[in-house]
Amino acid sequence: MSEYKGIKGFTIQSLSADPADPNIGQVWYNSTSGSWKVTSVTTAGSWATGGNLNTARAVLGGAGTQTAGLAFGGFITVNTGATEEYDGNSWATSPGSLNTARRNLAGCGTQTAGLAIGGFIPPGTGATEEYNGATWASNPTGLNTVRYSLAGCGIQTAALGFGGTTGSVTGATEEYDGSTWTSNPTGLNTARGALAGAGTQTSALAFGGVTVPGSYQNATEEYNGATWTSSNSLNLARQDIGGCGTQTAALGFGGDKGGSPFLVAATEEYDGTSWTTSPASLSVARYGVAGAGTQAAALAFGGVATTSSASTEEWTGAGAIITKTITVS
Repeated sequence: MSEYKGIKGFTIQSLSADPADPNIGQVWYNSTSGSWKVTSVTTAGSWATGGNLNTARAVLGGAGTQTAGLAFGGFITVNTGATEEYDGNSWATSPGSLNTARRNLAGCGTQTAGLAIGGFIPPGTGATEEYNGATWASNPTGLNTVRYSLAGCGIQTAALGFGGTTGSVTGATEEYDGSTWTSNPTGLNTARGALAGAGTQTSALAFGGVTVPGSYQNATEEYNGATWTSSNSLNLARQDIGGCGTQTAALGFGGDKGGSPFLVAATEEYDGTSWTTSPASLSVARYGVAGAGTQAAALAFGGVATTSSASTEEWTGAGAIITKTITVS
């Protein structure tokens, strides 16, 4: 019978831990777990169940990555300022809560340098807070346009806030430099609230939302640091959609499409030109869900299913390198 060395020209390594950066097709034996491992590449995106939030909530803010996520604010039966950090497996409650408890806020940045923007108390607020990995600090200079159900993207020192509701929907766009907000005279082409955002301050993406009650949007717009340009629309119009990624590689998931059933589990991927519906949907259909990460490795958490949800799901995109355990019998 042929041996692996005879076929490949080398023997299988025995390692005490999985390699940090394995090659595609690499095979090894993990002596600690007593299992055979191999790397392969995913052919389609998929969602997997992650660790639940400690505080179930909806219309919350999100930031960070799949393995270093940040959740803050939102609505339980009342507004909350609770903040939690995700390590790729479980959420840990931070001792630092938002100074202004609120829902329908926007978030961006990282787990150790997060930004909370606007929201609903009631009424709407322009409150801006910065997170340092332990506590939130309020900036005395808030948004120029007080609003809620807005979207945000970028980093703590170069953020973008756009869209939302002031009582009526707005397309107002503002840029944050880590200290103050500056209004751009050119707002979204489609003024709307309950939309999602992705990207950076100079290369942003806006998608989904609602203009007036019941008028759900699939409009997509790209921002170049000065103006918004309309692009190809989402396949499914919806509000309170979750999103993450970049202008050329974004992910949209969940939401409220109206009608019955109104809850959405559908996931769409944007390539910088158009949206493609993924065959993989969220396990828990919901709206008011927060997102973090990239199109290749995303995080969806919180929202409303039948009640406020603690559910967390992890997205692995097509083309990602994954490690599988080989079953030997």
